Amino acid sequence: MKKSILVIVSLLVSLSMLLAACAPAATEAPAAPAATEAAAAATEAPAATEAPVVAANPGLQMDTAKVAAQFFTDEDYAKSMELMTAAPLNPNDPIYLQYLVENPTDISKYPQYAEFAAKKAPYNICFSNAGVNNPWRVTGYVTMREEVEQLRADGLVKNFIHLDAQGDDAKQIADIQDIINTPGKCDILIVASNTSEALTPIVEKACEVMPVVQFDRYAQTDCPVISERPIGGYAFGITGAQKVVDDLGPAGGNVLAFRILPGVDVLEQRWGAARKIFEANPQINVIGVEFVAYDSFKASTVVSDYLAKYGTIDAVWMDAGGTAVTILEAFKDAGAPDPKVMVGEDQQDFLEYWKANNINGIAPTFPTFQWRTAVVASVMFLQGKTVQHNWVLPQPSVTAENLDKYVGSGMPPLYYVMSSAEDMTNWPTAWKALDINAYKDVP
Repeated sequence: MKKSILVIVSLLVSLSMLLAACAPAATEAPAAPAATEAAAAATEAPAATEAPVVAANPGLQMDTAKVAAQFFTDEDYAKSMELMTAAPLNPNDPIYLQYLVENPTDISKYPQYAEFAAKKAPYNICFSNAGVNNPWRVTGYVTMREEVEQLRADGLVKNFIHLDAQGDDAKQIADIQDIINTPGKCDILIVASNTSEALTPIVEKACEVMPVVQFDRYAQTDCPVISERPIGGYAFGITGAQKVVDDLGPAGGNVLAFRILPGVDVLEQRWGAARKIFEANPQINVIGVEFVAYDSFKASTVVSDYLAKYGTIDAVWMDAGGTAVTILEAFKDAGAPDPKVMVGEDQQDFLEYWKANNINGIAPTFPTFQWRTAVVASVMFLQGKTVQHNWVLPQPSVTAENLDKYVGSGMPPLYYVMSSAEDMTNWPTAWKALDINAYKDVP
């Protein structure tokens, strides 16, 4: 019995030894890091005090920094650069009738408009307007209406029918469709499109039945008999952006960009041109690109937020200057110095602030005298006179050198100084009032 027990114990011991030999050695298990290794690893980790690295030009990564490709080409950018140094081909004419490119046309080249060519003055002019929903457009419209009244007094205009789209594409399309559906209502149609793509089909439809003149904001078609405006958005954007680059110099700095709304050709071109220049100059750090429309509260809030985040804003670029003074006042409210470069526009309040506070500024313009040109060109075309098919007007800027010419004129804060209306009958009374309602009942 004892012998049997000893045999069984012996077998169990042998089995235990065999299993132990087959099991992985204890030293093959992952070893816990030694204290010295852990200490070494800790010293290699980023210190908690290191700030995150901010990418250069973070603003250019924002959706608001995108440029609608259908409105921007390098070819048109280059053409605009050339036109910015071109002299008017008719320098003895008033600036609102000057042109930079010879591109003549007249009604005899459009046999489909023979019935309109046969008509004699006075004419019925219709105007489909994107809106009078900001100070620039109010200044332009007052200038246009005063030109209409002068032409009426000269026996050249009978009725002037203004259709205000109130910033609504659908309403503007319906307005133009109503004109198309009412033969004889208009001898010529002037269009300033609310947004470019949306208005293109209805403008092309209007061209089939009457002469169309477009200015300011263009539909994407060449069917109008006259497409008139200054050099355009590219020149505006280039002027401001180049000032920022030149004045900040090799050291560069933080730039905050303001836009008003997307989808409008001239506005996309303004920002697209500026962006192209900023991208070519890596010392320029675009920290933000913000849509604020003409909302002063929103513009002020944007300045406060970016000052809090970045500490310093060296330059402000704008694609429309309606909130320029609000932006500058936001710097003061935050206890921050004025930007080293301020890009505004030719609005009276900005020019006066610029002068009073001795800031370093520039005011690219999209002159409101183009509203006057649209009416004069329409009448000339109906009279059979030669005009320019693609009529490119000069586009001057307000700079430190000519600022005094425009400051202290006694005009209201929201007046845009490039109206070239000083020779008109009701100057300056109508513009001092800037009252759109004064014209509501005029036929």
